[in-house]
Amino acid sequence: MNFNLPFLPQRAEKPRSSGITIMTDKGLSVREAENFTEGNAPYTDFVKMAFGTSLLIPSLESKLNIYRGAGIIPYFGGTLFEVFAHREAMDDYNRYLDRYGIEYLEVSDSAIKLSRETKLNHINQFSANFQVISQVTNMVEGGHLSFDKWIQFAEDELQAGASHIIIKESAQMPLYGKNGLAAYLAANASNHTIDLNRVIWDASQKSEQIELINLFGSNVNLYNIASFDVIALETKRLGLHSSTLLKLIDKAEHTE
Repeated sequence: MNFNLPFLPQRAEKPRSSGITIMTDKGLSVREAENFTEGNAPYTDFVKMAFGTSLLIPSLESKLNIYRGAGIIPYFGGTLFEVFAHREAMDDYNRYLDRYGIEYLEVSDSAIKLSRETKLNHINQFSANFQVISQVTNMVEGGHLSFDKWIQFAEDELQAGASHIIIKESAQMPLYGKNGLAAYLAANASNHTIDLNRVIWDASQKSEQIELINLFGSNVNLYNIASFDVIALETKRLGLHSSTLLKLIDKAEHTE
């Protein structure tokens, strides 16, 4: 920082176990990746190669090395896993991950249908050699996913070997607002066993980031952040933004 403000919320140094920021790379060039790391590396923990973009990016290895050299962990998105899973080509996927030295991977079932047993088996098998970030199932038969059912899904996937879990909003279960999962977990923190430090919230929108930081504090884990939003997000985490200042920074007490 350019000035020492000792009263700001405490942010852990990287590598962080909480307060994680995951930037979503939808196809930045090598030069754009270099420009991104120059200004954003201290505030970015992971970069996800969105969708199946890693298959299309020229000079992929050079780009991954730029992120790694800046202390940022790159990994491939869950859709790529689903493509290989749909084709029953897990050996090929393992070879692809090994080829590029990938340490983290995302397991999801947003587009394809996986039974709970199959998904948990994938998490368990990959966790033997990789750190697994699991996107928790948020669609079920019947048209409504209860908060308690989601919590059970999340606990099952952590138990299967996931290091972190991602939660995305769906038509079947709201995340935000007074009736959303975020407010529910914040209000009932003592009534469930899920470790919120291992939950990563899909929060691409400014309003979502503000709600989560005001509910859970500076060190909530946030995902799907645009490359141009990382520093703006860090200001919200530190109370250097009007939306979080009053929540995160105490007013000075003056004595006579």
